[in-house]
Amino acid sequence: MIITVSVNPALDKTARVDVMRPNSLNRLEDVRLDAGGKGVNVSAMIQALGGNSMAAGFAGGGAGDELLARIAGQGLAHDFVRIASVTRTNLKLVDKGGSLTELNEPGPEITAEEYETLEKKLLGFGTRGNFFVLSGSLPRGLQKDTYKKLCALLRKNGAAVFLDADGEALEKALTSIRTEVPNFIKPNRFELLKLFNMEDREASETVLIQLCKQLLERGVSLVCLSMGPEGALFISPQGTWKSPALPVKVQSSVGAGDSMVGALVYGFEKGLGAEACFALAMAASAGACTTEGTRPPARDLVNELLKQVELQKIN
Repeated sequence: MIITVSVNPALDKTARVDVMRPNSLNRLEDVRLDAGGKGVNVSAMIQALGGNSMAAGFAGGGAGDELLARIAGQGLAHDFVRIASVTRTNLKLVDKGGSLTELNEPGPEITAEEYETLEKKLLGFGTRGNFFVLSGSLPRGLQKDTYKKLCALLRKNGAAVFLDADGEALEKALTSIRTEVPNFIKPNRFELLKLFNMEDREASETVLIQLCKQLLERGVSLVCLSMGPEGALFISPQGTWKSPALPVKVQSSVGAGDSMVGALVYGFEKGLGAEACFALAMAASAGACTTEGTRPPARDLVNELLKQVELQKIN
């Protein structure tokens, strides 16, 4: 079973502008509203591939009601903790060149009691043999070591954990003992370099691979390093694979990383081989770039893109 956890979900409002003009009036076109939150997006991708998951997290206020209604409308199984504070709404603006500007609210205030309820809910799903996807920013009220605590709790109970976070939340999760760090992580280039206090000019492909291997030494089983138009690297104790980005017409890059995570964890649960999982992740991520808003690509599109994926084991 796959359980996705969105501690800071959102209603995602996506719109198009001709050209973004600061300090001026910008008229929005093609405005759409989607259930957002990285875990929700992962669940949607898993469903598009033909799999099943349970989406969990926090939801509050009228925006929370709308969020859950849209999740239900997508046919996604879900079990959220209702909170007193109000779920955030984010605005994502895409110009005609494909550039993305995101205006994200900080999120609601989570109480200690609400967090404890979520912990109990996650353990109640059963953990041994299950996959948990923890992803996204931490809302107010949750400590920076929240993902560290959840990773340790879930792994101690026999689950595998995929963490997609950045900054201090990711850094703290990687400071646990080897048996309590996340099994899988998906930083992007910027997030990886930030972990090691490095500048981008220092980051050749060789350096990036060396940094990822340092994370393996801490106990991580797989580092999926997304690099945007440069593709992705997949680093595990079994080797390093490189895959260039697919040439697709980009509508919006929103949710592309979540689609990559969804495809990976779907492949893991289905028992696919490592290279099959990596190829599926590349196809799903590219497909997500061709859709509007945070909608995942259809399985037929993913299958077509799979034929174009190039995967090279480089060491």
